[in-house]
Amino acid sequence: MRAIALLLIAWAPAAGLCAQDRQIINPPGASLNLPFSAAVRVGNVLYLSGQIGNVPGTRQLADTGIAGQTRQALENVKAVLAVAGSTLERVVKCTVFLSDIRDYAAMNAVYATYFPRDPPARSTVAGSGLALGARVEIECLAVVGS
Repeated sequence: MRAIALLLIAWAPAAGLCAQDRQIINPPGASLNLPFSAAVRVGNVLYLSGQIGNVPGTRQLADTGIAGQTRQALENVKAVLAVAGSTLERVVKCTVFLSDIRDYAAMNAVYATYFPRDPPARSTVAGSGLALGARVEIECLAVVGS
């Protein structure tokens, strides 16, 4: 019993620090009244929500094609990273969601231009549909600071 109490006492301050370190990041003018944040920073790690190829601040897709949507999604990722004090060079992991796996090669061609050197780890999956009828969604983990 005493061991459990000591563990709880040791854990409580760490839990408080984690809660204090949590910072919500939303680019100015990007609110669409959705139940998630653009990013959350905990310590020096950024957890970005998935970005689709919408015109920032709207629910309008910037393009109908996979190449254009991939480009806009990555521009949206760059914008969130910039607000949070990071860059594409600091991205360590991406997950790409495609509505159709046949778009893989075209998405990959655009994606490669954004990560030309030392690209982050990545997973790509395809499903039956994405928000707003998007063809691609990209979420990332990145670091901030030194």
